[in-house]
Order: sequence, then structure tokens, then C-alpha cells
Amino acid sequence: MGYNNQNDRSNEQKHVHEIQGSVQIAEPQDPHNHRFATVSGEAIQQGMSHFHKVNFRTDFYEDHFHEFSGNTSLAIPVGDRHVHFLASVTTVNDRHQHRFRFGTLIDDPIGGEQH
Repeated sequence: MGYNNQNDRSNEQKHVHEIQGSVQIAEPQDPHNHRFATVSGEAIQQGMSHFHKVNFRTDFYEDHFHEFSGNTSLAIPVGDRHVHFLASVTTVNDRHQHRFRFGTLIDDPIGGEQH
């Protein structure tokens, strides 16, 4: 059996955020966009706040898709919860890329009051 110290929280799962959105329209000669939906990585402490890693692949449009890998902003308070923001660009595919921006969905929306 593994070591189980109730005071050791190093293996405790950290919270994640749901993410969904659409990229901005690209390619003037063939205007289109893509959608994405994912769940962030677990919270990564930075100072008195934290951020999350984000990876996603968009849906397909005419046999191509785009990917993204990066980090959110630090936590942005919303009432007794928080969100994160991210603005960036996707990978280049089919000779173009897309800009996007999103706010994560709120953390633990049905949980008890947080402080």
C-alpha cells in the first residue's frame, strides 16, 4: 500500500475549468471559423494566485483543424468564485491561423460557498 498522510496534500487533485468558444474568422478568400471545447489542466500555483494549462484541437472545416497549447491568466475574482482569461492564436494549418479569446467557465459552479 502507498503512503497516506492526511496532512500531505501534494497528491490532492486541484480544480479545473470548462472552456468553450469559437476562433475568429480567417482567410478572406474562404472565410470560416472553428469551435473548440475542453477542460483546463489542474491549477498551478503562482504567488498568491494560480493559472491553468490549456490544450485544445478545433473542429474540422474542409479537411483541416487547428491546435493550441498555452496558459491562462491568473485568477480573476467573480463573486465568491473566479475565472481566467486567455487571448492567443492557433497553430497554422491550411496556410492560415486564427485568433481567439475566451474566459473560462466559473470554477465549481454548484459547490458550496467558497472564501
